[in-house]
Amino acid sequence: MKAHEHLPLLPIARAKGVWLEDFDGRKYLDGVSSWWVNLFGHNEPRIKAAISRQLDQLEHVMLAGFTHEPVVQLSEKLGRLTGLGHCFYASDGASATEIALKMSFHYWRNSGFPNKTKFLSLQNSYHGETIGALAVTDVAIFKDTYAPLLQQSMQMPSPDARLADADETAEAYAVRCAEFVEKYLSHHHAEIAAFIVEPLIQCAGGMGMYSPVYLKRVREICSKYQVHLIADEIAVGFGRTGSMFACEQAEIKPDFICLSKGITGGYLPLSVTLTTDEIYQAFYDDSVARGFLHSHSYTGNALACSAALATLEIFEQDQVLMKNQKTQAYINAQLATWGDMPIKHLRHQGMIWAFDVITSSSKFQQDFYQQAVSQGLLLRPIGNTVYFMPPYVINESEIDFMLSTTKSLVLACA
Repeated sequence: MKAHEHLPLLPIARAKGVWLEDFDGRKYLDGVSSWWVNLFGHNEPRIKAAISRQLDQLEHVMLAGFTHEPVVQLSEKLGRLTGLGHCFYASDGASATEIALKMSFHYWRNSGFPNKTKFLSLQNSYHGETIGALAVTDVAIFKDTYAPLLQQSMQMPSPDARLADADETAEAYAVRCAEFVEKYLSHHHAEIAAFIVEPLIQCAGGMGMYSPVYLKRVREICSKYQVHLIADEIAVGFGRTGSMFACEQAEIKPDFICLSKGITGGYLPLSVTLTTDEIYQAFYDDSVARGFLHSHSYTGNALACSAALATLEIFEQDQVLMKNQKTQAYINAQLATWGDMPIKHLRHQGMIWAFDVITSSSKFQQDFYQQAVSQGLLLRPIGNTVYFMPPYVINESEIDFMLSTTKSLVLACA
C-alpha cells in the first residue's frame, strides 16, 4: 500500500485484443493476460454476445434445489473434456482448492478411513490464499504470517527441472523426486488424504517447469497407496501448457481437477472442481451428515457459465491449440537468438515462457515492472524470473514489441 504513494495505480479505461488503455490514451500490451485469465484478448465479441444473450434470460439462480441450462451444458462439456463426471462450482481458484481438500477429507471419513486427514503438496507450491489452500501452499511471503492458523501439511521435493544436478536430465530428476513421494507414502499413507500438485508448471513459485513423467509416476504411487491425486490446473488449464489440460501430456486422470482463471476467457469469476463417480458415490446417502455441505451464493452463476461455454466454443471454432503451435514456434525462434543475454534457464511449455535474470539487484522485480509499464508493456516478474503468458490472439508484430522491449529492459535492469 505504501509503495503506491510513489507508484500510482494505473487507471484502465478500456481494452481491446492484447492492449489495455488508460484514461490518457496510453496503451499497454497485456503480456500476462491480466494474471493469466484472459485467453482470447479483451473485448472478445463472441464471449460478450453470449453473456448478453444470457442476461436477457436469467442472470442467476441459486443451485440449492434449482438448476439452469448453462450450468448443465458446461458440466457435460467439462466432464467430456476431463473424463471426470461430477462438477462442484465456486467463484475463484482458492475456493476450488478448498472444495477438493474438503471433499477428499470427507470421502475418506465416509469410507471408513477417518485417520486420513493430512495433505501433501510440492515445495514451492501455490494453491491459493484462503486458509485451506494456504495450508498446502509453500511460498513464504504468502504463508508465513498466517502459519499459526493453518493445518500443517508436508511438502515433497519439487520436480522443477532447474533443481536437477548438472549431469541429470529433467526426466531423471522428476523420477527421483517421485521416488521420494513413494518412500514417504509407504510409511505414512494411512494418514494422508490427498497429494495436490500443479501439473507441469509451478506458476506462482517462479514458473518452475517439469517433465510429465513425474505426473505419470505419482499417479501410480497415489493409486498404490490409496491417496487422492488433486490436479490444480487453475493456472495451467485451457491450453496454457499446449494441451487443453496439462494432465493429458502424462496420459493420467486425477481424482480431482481444479479449474478457474481462463475458464471464462477472463470475463467473469468462476471455478469448478471435478471428481470421479467413485468419490461422488461416497456422498450419495440419506444422511445429511454424509453429504458434502459446502456452498457459495454465486455457485454456478448463469452469466459466468455462459461465458465459459463461449470460451470452449472458441477453442473448437478457431482450432486454438493448433494455432497456438504457430505462435509458440515464432516466439521460440526469436528467443533462440538470446544466447548472449544475462539470463539462465530459458524455458518454455505451451503458451508460457520464462527465464531467470542474472542480477545482483535487490530491486530488479520492481524496477523491471516500472520501466516496462513506462514503455507500454505489462509484465510482472516473480523475483528475478521474467515470464510471458500473453493472450492467445497476440500477433507477430505484438510479439516483436513484447520481446524487443523485454530484451532492452533486461539489459537495463540486470
